[in-house]
Amino acid sequence: MLKSKTFLKKTRAGGVMKIVREHYLRDDIGCGAAGCTACGGAHEGPALEPQPQDLASSLCPQPHYLLPDTNVLLHQIVSAWRPGTWASVASSLRLPGSLETYVEQEKGENANDRNDRAIRVAAKWYNEHLKKMSTDNQLQVIFITNDRKNKEKAVEEGIPAFTCEEYVKSLTANPELIDRLACLSEEGNEIESGKIIFSEHLPLSKLQQGIKSGTYLQGTFRASRENYLEATVWIHGDNEENKEIILQGLKHLNRAIHEDIVAVELLPKSQWVAPSSVVLHDEGQNEDDVEKEEEREQMLKTAVSEKMLKPTGRVVGIIKRNWRPYCGMLSKSDIKESRRHLFTPADKRIPRIRIETRQASTLEGRRIIVAIDGWPRNSRYPNGHFVKNLGDVGEKETETEVLLLEHDVPHQPFSQAVLSFLPKMPWSITEKDMKNREDLRHLCICSVDPPGCTDIDDALHCRELENGNLEVGVHIADVSHFIRPGNALDQESARRGTTVYLCEKRIDMVPELLSSNLCSLKCDVDRLAFSCIWEMNHSAEILKTKFTKSVINSKASLTYAEAQLRIDSANIRDDITTSLRGLNKLAKILKKRRIEKGALTLSSPEVRFHMDSETHDPIDLQTKELRETNSMVEEFMLLANISVAKKIHEEFSEHALLRKHPAPPPSNYEILVKAARSRNLEIKTDTAKSLAESLDQAESPTFPYLNTLLRILATRCMMQAVYFCSGMDNDFHHYGLASPIYTHFTSPIRRYADVIVHRLLAVAIGADCTYPELTDKHKLADICKNLNYRHKMAQYAQRASVAFHTQLFFKSKGLVSEEAYILFVRKNAIVVLIPKYGLEGTVFFEEKDKPNPRLIYDDEIPSLKIEDTVFHVFDKVKVKIMLDSSNLQHQKILMSLVEPQIPGISLPPDDISNMNLNGPEKKKMKLEK
Repeated sequence: MLKSKTFLKKTRAGGVMKIVREHYLRDDIGCGAAGCTACGGAHEGPALEPQPQDLASSLCPQPHYLLPDTNVLLHQIVSAWRPGTWASVASSLRLPGSLETYVEQEKGENANDRNDRAIRVAAKWYNEHLKKMSTDNQLQVIFITNDRKNKEKAVEEGIPAFTCEEYVKSLTANPELIDRLACLSEEGNEIESGKIIFSEHLPLSKLQQGIKSGTYLQGTFRASRENYLEATVWIHGDNEENKEIILQGLKHLNRAIHEDIVAVELLPKSQWVAPSSVVLHDEGQNEDDVEKEEEREQMLKTAVSEKMLKPTGRVVGIIKRNWRPYCGMLSKSDIKESRRHLFTPADKRIPRIRIETRQASTLEGRRIIVAIDGWPRNSRYPNGHFVKNLGDVGEKETETEVLLLEHDVPHQPFSQAVLSFLPKMPWSITEKDMKNREDLRHLCICSVDPPGCTDIDDALHCRELENGNLEVGVHIADVSHFIRPGNALDQESARRGTTVYLCEKRIDMVPELLSSNLCSLKCDVDRLAFSCIWEMNHSAEILKTKFTKSVINSKASLTYAEAQLRIDSANIRDDITTSLRGLNKLAKILKKRRIEKGALTLSSPEVRFHMDSETHDPIDLQTKELRETNSMVEEFMLLANISVAKKIHEEFSEHALLRKHPAPPPSNYEILVKAARSRNLEIKTDTAKSLAESLDQAESPTFPYLNTLLRILATRCMMQAVYFCSGMDNDFHHYGLASPIYTHFTSPIRRYADVIVHRLLAVAIGADCTYPELTDKHKLADICKNLNYRHKMAQYAQRASVAFHTQLFFKSKGLVSEEAYILFVRKNAIVVLIPKYGLEGTVFFEEKDKPNPRLIYDDEIPSLKIEDTVFHVFDKVKVKIMLDSSNLQHQKILMSLVEPQIPGISLPPDDISNMNLNGPEKKKMKLEK
């Protein structure tokens, strides 16, 4: 049946528009109740199930269904899960869209009241309908709402109705469920007699007016990992003058939480501050001791030159909360039988959370998930509720789950809907597959990868042509052949965005059948590929470029070490080795040419763990060794990416998916320039080329590791490279590679960006057809936004995995004394790097409840004077390393200064008897994640 409603609407231009809204009502929608005969068995999807027997309610002893209103779902369920869960919850609801339950808005009735009435009508219909079922235990529908008026009306209409809290408390056999109730309001669960700590947040209407007039600025709140009393707000839009606002002090942070969208008021210039060099972590147990917080805030205020001052502000309101469920541990209250406890998140950027639980003894020493419900003005911390118990702290499975959840890495098993789009096995290449595809199985192609690699994206070949030139090919797995646009497999790959490599685990972007089998370019099997083939002269100058879909048969799957051995062994002269030597020779020329153009050669210490074959615990930790073959593969991947970028931009000037690396602002280089100057070296940063040349010249015959340290520091000055749509940006330049255009083509098994680029290239050469989303620049921009987020989170997850396994390594190794170099100096700490382990951390020199040493910090040099000893950037020190497990929430690597010797600060080189690993006495190093 069709119902329609017609009304007139005035347009902005002053005209009148006639609008017709149509509702198609069905009479064939089943109720969903199992065994219902009144509907004639018309069920779409699985039947509804009544409340399980083990969750019996004292309010409703008979079998029943629950019908929650929208606000209960939004507030209770969505608060406890990540974005995306709401869609799955909504898809499982059954609100009959039939003739009997359709409700029109009445005159004078607002939309909320109409929706409330519609849910009551549905509940009443269900109860009347279920009476028709012949059963001993009559099924009933219980209406769950937290709206007092809605509940009263439901009861008046004869509908059984309860609040969420009433119903959960009636589940007497499961009292722990009460812990999972969300607070009903921002001001809920206030501390009794608590004094007002924070100023009131302005309403959204006033914030919008203030932003429009320029009184307030809108931006993303970014809390500091190093200082819980400091944050920055990255301003949205084109406000170049005040792109980044500093906030200092609890009252100026005003209950904003990391990633919230906030409105800030800029303070007068007389109140501007410099970014603090103090490292402060919230380690207090008294949640309401605000006076001590004010004392700590005074530590942030130091005399600095006027040029160091930055725009400073305060949060006046929250535009959008971006809360998520947080992993961490319960800090049990000292008060016996107390139900109120503090939860300490694993992420140090998140404040502690006040929760009520009756399970404190059970949850102590375990990783749990907590959701925030609100943050009252008179509470030092926000309120929240318990969501889930993940397992024992320190267990590998638990800690891996925590780091995946904390970094929002999708890691659930692939659904059946996704797996249904995989090829049926056994799979083989058909005549249809060979259409628009070149047969290159005769070529001597091989792959070169890290040991143990099963998802082989790329392979190479090099051969001499009859005309004396060289043919060089980069062959990439043809993943887009298996993942077709728009299906469930494509959607899931797009959502995941990237494969995440942890120390012991790989979270695949695509199912294993593709990643480790059908797409992987393993040797001695036929595989589909997308090939980029150049004709070059012996000076590595490109004469011709060809792109083609292909089928290849790799002749060898080598590790970097195996390929290097072949190149270096004079007595090996087979076709594979000849090809590798040709590739290596050309790669050296290509790299030299890139560096001459201004490409940067930076450094970042990477580590490799050697695992015990039985326990899978790390038994050795080494920095990764890089060989010529690493550089060889890298050069040809870069060349292929640049060649493909040019091609897809020529064909799709508005719709090419590209990758750019913005040039850092001059202020980013200050720490590098100052550090080099302290060693009487000059680093020029006006262009990438001048920076590269300066780094090449920054050598010290007496300190060979200095150049590596400078390159590590230069890496920290860089901006993040990002994906973008060519039609949405004018700046294509890749600063680090000194290339005017760049993209990602060479790793489609592990990066979704490459899948899109493959599709663009396939259309460009006529090997595949296009589809609407591929040439929609706004949809491509949305894809790029997700890819940039997933790539960033994957990097953070990988670092967290390395940090955890480093802790496991030192747990088994015990005390270790090693040489380290200072990377940064802070007001009360130094940040050091241990080259042997690629390990970085912070050594603190001020401690709670201990007399502080005399510290003098100089930001200009930069240096830190401790008593009579001065520390400069790049100074060598000796430290003693161990694992501190006294704080289960944040187990950390501790480090004590051994050399230079400072009375009262340094440990005697061979005397560790006075070290208390369970106390706060020693100078600590906290592993940065």
